[in-house]
Amino acid sequence: MSAETPAAPGQFTRRRLQFRSWRGTRPFWAGLYILLAGFPIMYFPYAHLQIGNLTVAMATTAGAGSLIIGVLLVVLGISLWYQKHIRTFAGIAAILLALVSLPVSNFGGFVMGFLLALVGGAMAVAWSPGAPPKPQPEGEIPPAGDDAPEEAAYYTGPDGVDAGGTSQALDALGENDLSGTSPVNGANGRHSAG
Repeated sequence: MSAETPAAPGQFTRRRLQFRSWRGTRPFWAGLYILLAGFPIMYFPYAHLQIGNLTVAMATTAGAGSLIIGVLLVVLGISLWYQKHIRTFAGIAAILLALVSLPVSNFGGFVMGFLLALVGGAMAVAWSPGAPPKPQPEGEIPPAGDDAPEEAAYYTGPDGVDAGGTSQALDALGENDLSGTSPVNGANGRHSAG
């Protein structure tokens, strides 16, 4: 196999469309933000920063608390991808864990993890599944023969400009008759699109 040999035709496109379809049926971005929020919250309390010969330890007394918060955020993020019905619980839990991480874990992973968890939690709570697509009938599409509605004629005045002929044609068909309308029954013509 050489470098010029292409992959199977359409393989990448098919996989990309499958991933897009999977991603569209769940709160994917909320789960990703919550998952990413867990890493700085877990990492910074155990990190040692080297500045020349000076080592700065950013460890806190609540290092275990930071680890627990970070692991819980990662688990909530992955859970949002595979169990979308827990989106409200996971979103609220992520927001609460983000708030707890402020005093416990170096200002929530130096605010990076805090903000990612807040945004991801809000997105998880706000996400709702879309309406399922309606099944298409498996028959032929009927031709637009005699059942098609007739269109109103477009009348122009002597100079080629519409002289109200269109509305006159609709009046002749009886479609602009508003005699039985009132604001009480909601049929006063203001909310109609035609």
